[in-house]
Amino acid sequence: MSLRTPAIESRLPAVGTTIFTVMSALAQEHGAVNLGQGFPDFDCDPKLVDAVNDAMRRGLNQYPPMTGVPALREAVAAKIATLYGHAYDAGSEITITAGATQAILTAILAIVHPGDEVIVLDPCYDSYEPNIVLAGGRPVHVPLTPGSFRPDFERIGAALSPRTRAIIVNTPHNPSATVWSAEDMRRLAELLRPTDVIVIADEVYEHMVFDGRAHQSVARFPELAARSFIVSSFGKTYHVTGWKVGYVAAPASLSAEFRKVHQFNVFTVNTPMQHGIAAYMADPSPYLELPAFYGAKRDRFRAGLANTRFKLLASEGSYFQCVDYSAISDATEEAFCRRLTREAGVAAIPLSAFYPGGFEQRIVRFCFAKKDATLEKALERLASV
Repeated sequence: MSLRTPAIESRLPAVGTTIFTVMSALAQEHGAVNLGQGFPDFDCDPKLVDAVNDAMRRGLNQYPPMTGVPALREAVAAKIATLYGHAYDAGSEITITAGATQAILTAILAIVHPGDEVIVLDPCYDSYEPNIVLAGGRPVHVPLTPGSFRPDFERIGAALSPRTRAIIVNTPHNPSATVWSAEDMRRLAELLRPTDVIVIADEVYEHMVFDGRAHQSVARFPELAARSFIVSSFGKTYHVTGWKVGYVAAPASLSAEFRKVHQFNVFTVNTPMQHGIAAYMADPSPYLELPAFYGAKRDRFRAGLANTRFKLLASEGSYFQCVDYSAISDATEEAFCRRLTREAGVAAIPLSAFYPGGFEQRIVRFCFAKKDATLEKALERLASV
């Protein structure tokens, strides 16, 4: 008897192993400081762990409501109302998700039909395009302005068509670390006003905005809030990326469609984590103090890089720092990152990985969500490059 595994036609034929996995493996192989993949190397607040442990010990270990633990949904609604002035109904407009990536996929599956177009602004997080393709949609790529990474509203307007179903907006932006202004949001609202285009607002770095700037959530702008899914992440905010807990805020009619998909692709999210986070959110200090916390790490890292041959780009928000290595090498971005990992012992991510088909600018991205000792070690190595 011969064994036969049937061949299948891939739903994502162009997708291989992500550059994040590749660079992390290379960093481990060479004992490099991993400033590539975007996660902290330090622990979360012990009080948060205690809150989760308390929930477990109180027997809160079975299925929660499909839409999320009520106390957590109420805490999220209260936070948004306080920070951004928009009142979401915790019962019908807030949904707890298994992280932001699942939330974005769910939003796309809920609204995108075969043949629909979704505008993505390049460079962008690598899950956007595969999500659109899985839904049968067509990604329409519009580049952010090279160098400044500001939105080009003329090009966005030109990309709108009768088939446009949604646009994905990410601020603070991964990978460029730029932050949209209030004027940017007003221009987006004006552009979309005559359309039925839905906004998927990826706001996972909402609490990491520096130099006195304010995060311009779409929730601040009634026209945009009325047509938007807001996606955010407790993992990014509370230094627990491995917990994979996030949320979506959206008008009731959009949330109803979102929840139809959510209940069948994940159904519910880790119960004790939800109760623990809800209890922890009673104190807003951890997220209100995050700009100062990460701003100090950014400043320390930038000060160290100023003594190298790397050219610093602006870092307005998120926990990323992009640099131009033109003065160091003519190599492609991926080749330079591989060399940097092998020879200098520091891993980074090529910005070209965030563009369809790649786009070379001699720019790489570092993550500074690391212990001070980790950053110092990386800076010592980068000084010799």
